[in-house]
Amino acid sequence: MVILKTLGLFVVTAVAEIVGCYLPYLWLKRDGPPWLLLPATVSLALFAWLLTLHPTAAGRVYAAYGGVYVAVAIIWLWLVDGNRPTAWDLVGAAIAVTGMAIIMLGPRDA
Repeated sequence: MVILKTLGLFVVTAVAEIVGCYLPYLWLKRDGPPWLLLPATVSLALFAWLLTLHPTAAGRVYAAYGGVYVAVAIIWLWLVDGNRPTAWDLVGAAIAVTGMAIIMLGPRDA
């Protein structure tokens, strides 16, 4: 159950980070309204707060989170950007998630 909770927290964290970066992108690159910066700021603050909810060492959390971020970003590419992932995208995401699993599930001395 702890593993599923941690994975879910990683996914929510990734979405918060992606939204926090995507909204300024819309403003800067696609002539979106400047008010998009307000929810972007809130989303990035939420992202930072979510990272603090993990009980393990921050460096390990950031490293493992990176693997989930890659997978969520590929899903975002498909669902939000409308670009179907290539086989290479999916293989890369699978490798990243495998790395996350090794980091998070590996044995610990302390």
